[in-house]
Amino acid sequence: MSKVLSEIGPEIHRLTTTLIQQQKDDGSWHFCFENGMSIDAFVIILLRSLNVSNEELIHELHDRILIEQQPEGHWKLFHDDHEGNLSASIDAYYALLYSGYSHKADEHMIRAKNYIQSRGGLAKATSILTKAILAATGQAKWPASISSIPLEGLLLPTLFPINLFDFSGYSRVHFVPMLIMANRKFSIQNEHTPLLTDLQLGRLDTEPLSREFQNILNYLQKGLEQLIGTPHFLHNAAITKAEQFMLERIEPDGTLYSYASSTILMIFSLLALGYDRQDPLITHAVQGIIEMQWRTNQITTIQNSPSTVWDTALIAYAMQESELDENNKSIQSAATYLYTRQHYKLGDWSIHNPNISPGGWGFSESNTINPDVDDTTAALRAIESFSASSDSYLDSWNRGLFWVISMQNDDGGWPAFEKNTNKEILTWIAIDGARSAAIDPSEADLTGRTLEYLGNFAGLDTGHDFIQRGTKWLMNHQEQDGSWYGRWGICYIYGTWAALTGLTAVGVSPQHATIQKGVQWLLSIQNTDGGWGESCRSDKLRRYIPLGASTPSQTAWALDALIAVHPQPTDEIDKGIRKLITLLHEDNWMTSYPTGAGLPGMFYIHYHSYRHIWPLVALSHYRKKYENL
Repeated sequence: MSKVLSEIGPEIHRLTTTLIQQQKDDGSWHFCFENGMSIDAFVIILLRSLNVSNEELIHELHDRILIEQQPEGHWKLFHDDHEGNLSASIDAYYALLYSGYSHKADEHMIRAKNYIQSRGGLAKATSILTKAILAATGQAKWPASISSIPLEGLLLPTLFPINLFDFSGYSRVHFVPMLIMANRKFSIQNEHTPLLTDLQLGRLDTEPLSREFQNILNYLQKGLEQLIGTPHFLHNAAITKAEQFMLERIEPDGTLYSYASSTILMIFSLLALGYDRQDPLITHAVQGIIEMQWRTNQITTIQNSPSTVWDTALIAYAMQESELDENNKSIQSAATYLYTRQHYKLGDWSIHNPNISPGGWGFSESNTINPDVDDTTAALRAIESFSASSDSYLDSWNRGLFWVISMQNDDGGWPAFEKNTNKEILTWIAIDGARSAAIDPSEADLTGRTLEYLGNFAGLDTGHDFIQRGTKWLMNHQEQDGSWYGRWGICYIYGTWAALTGLTAVGVSPQHATIQKGVQWLLSIQNTDGGWGESCRSDKLRRYIPLGASTPSQTAWALDALIAVHPQPTDEIDKGIRKLITLLHEDNWMTSYPTGAGLPGMFYIHYHSYRHIWPLVALSHYRKKYENL
C-alpha cells in the first residue's frame, strides 16, 4: 500500500464517524447555509418595522453583523473583498441603527458612515434588494428599474414573447412583491425608524435606464395595448394576479418559495395591499423566517434557504462512496428521509415542461413546489442502491430519473429550476446581476453533474441521443483556456470539475482533446502547496482569479476531476491529496471561505457541510480507483 493510501484510510474513517455522530434522528443532516449578513440586516429591519417583540434575536443578529465589520468601517462578502461591499455596508449600517443597540455617535458607526459616504452614499448601492428595502422603509424612492415597469405586464399570457414566466423562478418571487410595492409607492415607518439623510449624497430615483431596457418597456407597452379592458379594470386585475401569485407559492412554513429574502419582500407587499400586521399570513411568514436561524455559541444568523435536503443527499452519497453500503443504519435513515422529501405537486417548472409527473427534490426541507435538477440528481445518487431491492424506492428513482431527463433544455444542456428560460432580452433589465438572476439557462456545472449521474448511476452513455446532445453542449461551452464556468459554485474550478467528471462518466475518452485541455488547465492553476483555491471575484469578472490560498472544497473538486481522468495516481494528484488532508485539520479563513455562489457580486455561500462532503468524495474516489494497482 502506498503512503498516500495509508493516510487516506484513517481520514475517511474519521470523516464518516464525525458525520454519523452529527446525523439527526430523522436521518437528515443540518449544516449552516451561511450567506453573509445582509439577510440578518433585513430581518432586523423587518422585525422593527412590524414592531415584533423579539429582542433576543434582534440583539444576537446585531452582534453578528457588528462582529463582521472591518477596521476600515466596511463590510465585505468574502475574505479578499478588500475594498468592501457598499450595498452590504449600507444594509449593515441601517440594521445596526434600527436595532437600537448601535447609535450614530458610536465609533464603529462613524467608521461605517465615513466608508458609505466615501463610496457615494445610498445612491451608489447596486443590490436591488438593498434598494428595495430602503424604498420600502421610506429611505428612498422606488428605483426606476422597478417603478417604470407596469404592473399590468403580469397579465400578458405565456404565449406572449415576454411574460412573467420567462423570468427565472428565483427572480419572479422577488420581482412580483417589488412591483406591488413600487406600484403602490409603499413605505412603512414608525417612531423607531432611523433616518439615513446623511447618507443620501445623490438622488436614488434618477438611475439611467439603458436603451435596451427602454426597448423592453416599449415592447411591454405594445403587448398591453392588445389587452381588453379599461385601464382601471386591467390595473385591478393585475393587482389581484400579483397577490394570487404570491399566495399560491407560500410554503407550509409560511415562507414564499422557501427563501427568506422573497418572504421579507412578500410581507412588505402584503402590507402595501392593505393586510394588517397581525394577519395570520404575515405572522406565519415572520415565524417561518425566524425558524431559519442558525445558532452557535459564537453567532446567530438567518439562513436565506436552509440546505437540509441538499446536505443530506450529498452526505449520504459521499458516505456510500466511502464504501459504507445500504445496510448501514445511517445510510438507511438518510434514504428514508430523502424518500419522504420527493415532490408530488406540480410547480412552476411544469409551465415550460408540461405533461411530466413530479419527481424532483428541492433544496430546503420546507421546499415542496420548487425542485431543481442538482438536488434531484444528488438525492437520486443517495437512494440508487435501494432501488434494486425495494419497489417503493425503484418507483421513486424512476420518477426522479424521468423528471431529470425531461428537464433538458432544447440546446442540450441542463438548467437549475426551469426548462428553456433563457431569453437574452430579459438580461437587459436595469438590475445589477440581471444576467445571472433573470434567466435560468443551461450551465456547465448543472450539465456536467447531470451527465455524471446519468453515466455513473443510470448506466447511460453517448449512445443515447440526449446524452450526446449534453456532451456536445459542454464541449461547445468550454472556455479557450480549457476551463468551464460554474454558476452555483466558485467558479471555474467548480464548473471544470463538473464538466470533466460528467464527460468521462458518459464514456468520453480521457484522451479526448476537450478533456485533456481541461486537465491541463487544472494543473496549471495548482498552488505550490498542492491545493487549489479560486476567488469569489471570478464570479463577477467572469474570468479565473486565483485566491492565493487553498480551500478544502475547491481542492477536492480539482482532485476528483483529475482522479476521474487518470488511470493511475500522478505526482500532482498525490501532492493535492496530502494538502487536502492537511486542510481537514485546519480552521482558518481558507476553510470557511465561501465556495457557493448565489448572485455575482452580491450573494455568496459558505456551506459548512462542504469541508466534510467534497474531501470525503475525493478521498474515497482515490482509494476506490487506485487501491488495487
